Amino acid sequence: MQKLVTLALLLGAALTAKIPLMKRELSKELLERQKAIYEARYKQFLNGVGEDVPVKDFMNTQYFVSASIGTPAQTFTVVPDTGSSNLWVYSKSCYSIPCWYHATYDSSKSSTYVKDGRAFDITYGSGSVKGTVSEDITTLGDTSAKMYFGEVTSVSGVSFYASEMSGILGLAYGSISVDGLPTFIDSSSLTDKSFAFYLHENPTASYMTLPGYDKSAFNGDLTYHNVIEEKYWGLNLTAMAQGTN
Repeated sequence: MQKLVTLALLLGAALTAKIPLMKRELSKELLERQKAIYEARYKQFLNGVGEDVPVKDFMNTQYFVSASIGTPAQTFTVVPDTGSSNLWVYSKSCYSIPCWYHATYDSSKSSTYVKDGRAFDITYGSGSVKGTVSEDITTLGDTSAKMYFGEVTSVSGVSFYASEMSGILGLAYGSISVDGLPTFIDSSSLTDKSFAFYLHENPTASYMTLPGYDKSAFNGDLTYHNVIEEKYWGLNLTAMAQGTN
């Protein structure tokens, strides 16, 4: 049974890389303002033909890492997501509004790109993305993997409007990967496939480690809990308390 360390520290071997985490505040007001601005531009460009995107409160905080795809590398701001297992980024062929002002992947500029063409479709709690599957080299920190990922050509969901992300990097188990595509972690050559996150109030102090965890970041012994099933990093919680000594 695999183990999950309290506070999302996953036990591993020696630390090989620190990957900075970028924090951005995301409010309902910002979502509504950004939605109105870009819908207006979209309607003006298409002579009044636009999208009807529902507005709802998504979340107040997001964390991002920089990942690159292709040769030479094309860099993207992605969410390291422990609740999903696929990698996707916006494609150059995407014409949904968020693709207009985010980084997009251009397969014609990568010498390591391999066409796949299968349909790619993921629905999250905050929206959905669609596109096609491609294959290329992805790098996060010092770790690289030749892997399948989604080139997104269509986006639905207000959370994508205000977010700075250009994609999502799934870090959950491969058992929940869309169409069974291998995850970044499984596609890599790492023998130690553990990782950890260190989240601080100071956004410049947050980072991710891959593989292993930063032993200098805490004092004392760690507490371990079993992962209850190999899908999400889920724990069998029996109690929760706040403000105890």
